[in-house]
Amino acid sequence: MAACSDAGRSEPQRAFVLSNGTSVDVAPNGGVALSRDGRPLLATSDVASVVARRFTETFRGQAAIWSFQRSGEEAFAIDRLVSAAQSGDAVVVELAASGGAGRARVTVAPGEDAAATTRVRVEIEDVDDVGSIALPVRCDAESSFHAFGEQYHHTDHRGESFRLLVTEQGIGRVPGVGEPQFFLNGDEHTTYFPMPYWLDARGWGALLGTSRRVDVDLGKSDPAVAWLEVNGPEPVDVTVFHGPTMPDVIRQLGDVVGRPTPPPAWAYELWIASQGGRDKVLEEASALRAADIPAGVLWVQDWTGIRRNLDGGFGVQYRWAPDSELYPDIGGMVADLRAQGFRFLAYANPFVDPKLPDHFADMAAQGLLITHEDGTPYVHFAPNLESSHPDLTNPAARDYVKSFFRKMVVDYGFDGWMADFGEWLPLDARFADRSDPLARHNLYPLEWHTLWREVMDELRPDGDFVVFARSGYTGVQRVSQVHWVGDQEANFSPYDGLPTVVPAMLSLGLSGVPFVTHDIAGFSGGPSTKELFLRWTELGAFTPIMRTHEGGKKFENWSWETDAETTAHFRRFARIHQVLAPEMRALADEAARTSLPIVRHLMLVFPEDPQSRAVSDQFMLGDALLVAPVVAEGAVTRSVYLPPGTWFDVWAGDRLEGGRAVEVAAPIGRPPVFSRGSDRADLRAVE
Repeated sequence: MAACSDAGRSEPQRAFVLSNGTSVDVAPNGGVALSRDGRPLLATSDVASVVARRFTETFRGQAAIWSFQRSGEEAFAIDRLVSAAQSGDAVVVELAASGGAGRARVTVAPGEDAAATTRVRVEIEDVDDVGSIALPVRCDAESSFHAFGEQYHHTDHRGESFRLLVTEQGIGRVPGVGEPQFFLNGDEHTTYFPMPYWLDARGWGALLGTSRRVDVDLGKSDPAVAWLEVNGPEPVDVTVFHGPTMPDVIRQLGDVVGRPTPPPAWAYELWIASQGGRDKVLEEASALRAADIPAGVLWVQDWTGIRRNLDGGFGVQYRWAPDSELYPDIGGMVADLRAQGFRFLAYANPFVDPKLPDHFADMAAQGLLITHEDGTPYVHFAPNLESSHPDLTNPAARDYVKSFFRKMVVDYGFDGWMADFGEWLPLDARFADRSDPLARHNLYPLEWHTLWREVMDELRPDGDFVVFARSGYTGVQRVSQVHWVGDQEANFSPYDGLPTVVPAMLSLGLSGVPFVTHDIAGFSGGPSTKELFLRWTELGAFTPIMRTHEGGKKFENWSWETDAETTAHFRRFARIHQVLAPEMRALADEAARTSLPIVRHLMLVFPEDPQSRAVSDQFMLGDALLVAPVVAEGAVTRSVYLPPGTWFDVWAGDRLEGGRAVEVAAPIGRPPVFSRGSDRADLRAVE
């Protein structure tokens, strides 16, 4: 990867200081550099220019993964400083294009929380039909670009280019690798939860205030410049977080976008996925108790009915009402489970299936669905069927969906559900409020999750509920509780299998999402193997929410009860998770105040250790436990980086000094886990 450089930098022409203490230096070409107490923050490049573009753009893709094509593109490089002056409590920089039309105004002012943030606004003038605005961010030798929402391969994206648009994760993620299905293959950056935000490891961050697609080139084309191109004509607002530490940045981000309330105490008990109808669910509950497995939550996806997917796997009917044959008297079943000490979670998504009588006809007749330009209901391809979506800009549509959510809580006694999907809103749909679909697409997850949150706050104001989601965008942090990291393949693939879970949790944590979970042992493809289930269980025990999923091939996938060895392994790690639960709850309380994640990147805990910044396959659980899960098939050892300090091998009790990488034995049942500063005999004693 090419290194960023300082080549071409000039001394600033003008220097200003805002009332919040932020220094603003303006270079001869109009580049603006922010700093505080000598610490560099965001700087627009002084070797590249603000660029406005106009073009005609088309897109392809109807499976929530899209490609875009431009034609007739014209670029307007705005590269000449006209003036720079302080006006009130703002610095206003006027720029012009040296070779033709185009002007820009850059305004720098204290943010809403002046002590913690500074705001930069870029406006374009004298260019008609602006299609995008591209900002050049200065890259130097120490620049890093962590986070950007949920990402699956590592956390520092310097030297990469990708798109920030709510999409499907994709199946396989790399064409020709994994188990491709139709045109649902993504790449390493397709994600349910993008976010135009990054954190620099030196202790500052930045957030773009837009819902439009953002295309980023983080020093890939030019190692001296990171390009952030916002598609749309509106002014670009950037909130710069001062830090000065990385945990400070995450807290400041939470102050701006919101932070979730912690799940209730019972959420840190083991969650078991159960399917197949009333009798099967009750049988599994009894089997868990007989096996002495400390499960406290059953979550049931097929309460709305079963169908077969196009690949032959297991699917559920997309409706918001119970299947009377599979789950007669579902409220009575939930009450029975509650009497046995189980909480009950269900499943919901925003698809409206025209083949099912439950919702489509009513919603179409009342004008509650997204439409085509001619006003007819928009029916589009959805996973394994055709579907529409509720128009969530229409208050009547919101009330319609919420009425079913209320039934789920009041009539059936559900304690929450999986709030699936939110990524499939077509890019050319029309809405009641006539808003631009390209600006609304990224907002749909926030609107979808706001529905259930409003219902739960109304019906359970004490917070005694859990709803877990996968889709997201800026601001979803304030409404959603728990996020799971998606539909990983049931394999060890580095592109879309078990190895992608840790980077996803880390990047979500850096993006202000502290409560995370994942599917033990994956969802797509399969069937899963015994080794995969055992290794994924080990990781799950050290995750805030330990949760199984039966996956798309539920009748073939390995499960906790498949054989006696697996049951014993699963029981032991469920008990380890139980021992850790009080620590999880304490960390959750901290997250509610600070947004600091429970699953932490090493650099949050060891900011002075440069080697910690590059580690994306292990994590800190809080500040005290280092977890390095085994994610390679057949591996019985692994390399673990131990930051400086004294560490204890949790399973052997051995003392080691850090500041180095160590090769450790890691047989099944002993994933590398190290305690910082003191021994954890309590974990070693669990049987």
